[in-house]
Amino acid sequence: MKTAAQLLKLKVVQNRQVHSIAPDVMVLEALKIMAEKNVGALPVIEDGQVVGVISERDYARKVVLQGRSSVGTPVRAIMSAPVVTADSQQSIERCMAVMTDSHLRHLPVVEGGELIGLLSIGDLVKEAIVEQADLIRQLEHYIRGH
Repeated sequence: MKTAAQLLKLKVVQNRQVHSIAPDVMVLEALKIMAEKNVGALPVIEDGQVVGVISERDYARKVVLQGRSSVGTPVRAIMSAPVVTADSQQSIERCMAVMTDSHLRHLPVVEGGELIGLLSIGDLVKEAIVEQADLIRQLEHYIRGH
């Protein structure tokens, strides 16, 4: 099974770039970036470290439902923290387990303490389907004796 770093390299080029935001930026700006980049979450970076993640879910639950203003609320106030990350050498299987156990849709991937990418649950499911299809082909080939 592939590692988190290998899966990041397979992502479509425009999806490889990691978009992030600082914790003191207003939520409205985070929403604009997510909409512009067509992403559902942004890692929150402070002093070169991932300190949280802000997602559409955070916005819905911590701004809209609580009657806050996205103009006057900093990302820090609604981001999910402490952040759960994956090491770049973790297997896809392990990343899926972490995301399932922690109820996450987005998992920042770090290497040497630095953010190198963001995996979504969709990325992991797609890869699992590809790997299962490949295994099925191999088994069929073995059964046929070719």
